[in-house]
Amino acid sequence: MALADPSSDPRRRGAIRVRGRSLQVRVSAGDDPVTGRRSYLTETISGTDATARKRAEKALTRLLRRVDVARTVESSISFREASSKWLQSTELEESTRHTYLGYLTRTLLPAIGDTPLRDLNPRLLEKLYVSLRRCRLRCNDPKMTLKPPAHTCRPLAVSTVRQMHAVISGTMEMAVRWDWLDTNISRGAQLPRAKAPEPDPPSSRQAALLLERAFAMDDDWGTLVWLVMTTGLRRAEVCGLRFGRIDFDEEVVDIRRTWVRGREKDTKTHQARRIALDSDTVTLLREHRERVAERLRTLGATLTDQTFVFSGLKTPDHSEPYSPNAVTQRYKGMAERAGIDTHIHALRHYSATELLTAGVDLRTVAGRLGHGAGGATTLKVYAAWVAASDPKAAEVAAARMPRPPRRAAE
Repeated sequence: MALADPSSDPRRRGAIRVRGRSLQVRVSAGDDPVTGRRSYLTETISGTDATARKRAEKALTRLLRRVDVARTVESSISFREASSKWLQSTELEESTRHTYLGYLTRTLLPAIGDTPLRDLNPRLLEKLYVSLRRCRLRCNDPKMTLKPPAHTCRPLAVSTVRQMHAVISGTMEMAVRWDWLDTNISRGAQLPRAKAPEPDPPSSRQAALLLERAFAMDDDWGTLVWLVMTTGLRRAEVCGLRFGRIDFDEEVVDIRRTWVRGREKDTKTHQARRIALDSDTVTLLREHRERVAERLRTLGATLTDQTFVFSGLKTPDHSEPYSPNAVTQRYKGMAERAGIDTHIHALRHYSATELLTAGVDLRTVAGRLGHGAGGATTLKVYAAWVAASDPKAAEVAAARMPRPPRRAAE
């Protein structure tokens, strides 16, 4: 006993059919856009009695409504509209929101902005990612109506493509929650493999030369470079540092805030940490505090706990900190003049690798760097240096063992 098969009657959209000791509910969902074949939504209900039939009728109504939603809402909302709503409704850091908006404006919306959400699939997304890994302007994409002018192809970094995928996946996840889609099909797309981290810290000789050049430029700048080199602070952390966060007696610095895009915010991991300072660093910071205090006195101001430790030339009263971008550019220019190919973040690598090579345990290094996951991130980034310190650990362990008894010569 069964209702007519929907495939045999185009006017009939659903059916309930007996299959052995159960009922099968089957609803036509239209033609598959890839294969062109008719697709169906099905559900099986145990039993064939009156109670089972009532459950089957409810299932039939539910599946029909699901198809109706797919044919109305899904077909009318594009990725452009959905991604806009996702950005408006998702809690993101301002810097992250700015980055995602850039990805959308420059790349994703021109590529798939007008595509309905229901038409996005792993095949389409993978083709987009491969195209971007060849050329960020997608000059090899046959669907582009306006070809870019003659240029040298530059691929997008793997990390950037993976972040773009996060934007797409986040948009589709929202669509699932809002009943615009049944599933987030972007999860099935194969992403370009992330490259293993390859930190490239300056050598000891290069580090010494960089410090010499920094102090030759001015003592404030030299102190900043020294502090980053010895503590491994992120550039936004050192820029957002205030004098009240340095305990000169206990010789520790308290990292709670950063400075990003002209405003204060939480640290990258949203966790505060205290970093011990060595006596030479404390001495340099004391001297720096005296210089800043004298500078403020000449301006009729007073140094307080809220005074920023480091400030650029445009704000001699230290009411605003050094811009992280300005720090990056100044450091890059200094390194280039010294003939060293490096960047400010490499000083963070230098601090970490020096500690690991000296035998400092992984958890302590992770704590100083502000890495989470109990040192997993630190191990992933600095695996080579952790392995290099292993022979030293073996020597230390052996030195603490009692000497093995020697057998007398026979």
